[in-house]
Amino acid sequence: MKLKIFLPLLVFLLSAGIRAQDPILFYEDSVKIGKGSLPGMGVLIPEVEYQKTFDNWIKTLESGTKSKVVTENGELSIFGANIKEIAPDPVNVYSRLSASDTGLYIGAAFELRKDLYIEKATGEAELARARTFLFNFAKDQYISLVEEQLKAEETKLKDLEKELGSLEREGSGMERTISKSEKTISSEAEKLTDLNNHLTSLTAAISEHSMELPSMNSGEERDTKEDYLKGLEKDKKKTLKSITKSEKKKRKAERALAKARSGIPKIDRNQDDVRKTIDDQAAVVQKYSGKLNQVKNFILN
Repeated sequence: MKLKIFLPLLVFLLSAGIRAQDPILFYEDSVKIGKGSLPGMGVLIPEVEYQKTFDNWIKTLESGTKSKVVTENGELSIFGANIKEIAPDPVNVYSRLSASDTGLYIGAAFELRKDLYIEKATGEAELARARTFLFNFAKDQYISLVEEQLKAEETKLKDLEKELGSLEREGSGMERTISKSEKTISSEAEKLTDLNNHLTSLTAAISEHSMELPSMNSGEERDTKEDYLKGLEKDKKKTLKSITKSEKKKRKAERALAKARSGIPKIDRNQDDVRKTIDDQAAVVQKYSGKLNQVKNFILN
């Protein structure tokens, strides 16, 4: 059995800090079919899922032909597969897929015509085309897997960025609350000063005019004084109501101010934590992006 190892990918995986995996391994190997074995080749693909790769392999073999893959005891066979990458005429393909801790192995034998299998004896050109076909399939599966890994990490990054945006909006809202509350407190404090001064004046006026009332004998003059006092009392009630309303508004603004001020430090800490997580996740995304580029640039020697 001859084995070809694609070391650049392995070196990249180790240096990138991503889960280290074996590289794609390519074998010039026989394929066990039934009780015997056929001359062929094999490839070991790291990380990929068995069922997804199994289904994709069947789709690839059945593409462009009415022939269907027959599966029996874990062995796959198709007669009359239209694989132009290998030969202009239909070929028969016998293959087997098996999963292990190191990856997914695909062994395949390509029959050009009865009992004539692609191997060195049939010619280097046919062998090279078959090897390229199998390798490209393996590479596509690996690319698809890494693209999914990258997409998952990018989704995590986007979610973190959304979380940061939400925290920033919350922080901005608190800042606006602080500014608004401070203005309200200041405004209501000034209003309360004016209202309380007005109340003091009203109370003094009521007391003064009330003292004058008993000495008035004239009905018209007394009525006028009483009406005037009633107006002062009405104004006093209105002023007291305004004071209560202003005090309530001021207390509400003070509570909002205290809550916002106490919440700002926590929001800031949370933002710092999320920013650090974003930086870490961005590095992970970059590593998977690099991994994807490496796999895409992979070539069969």
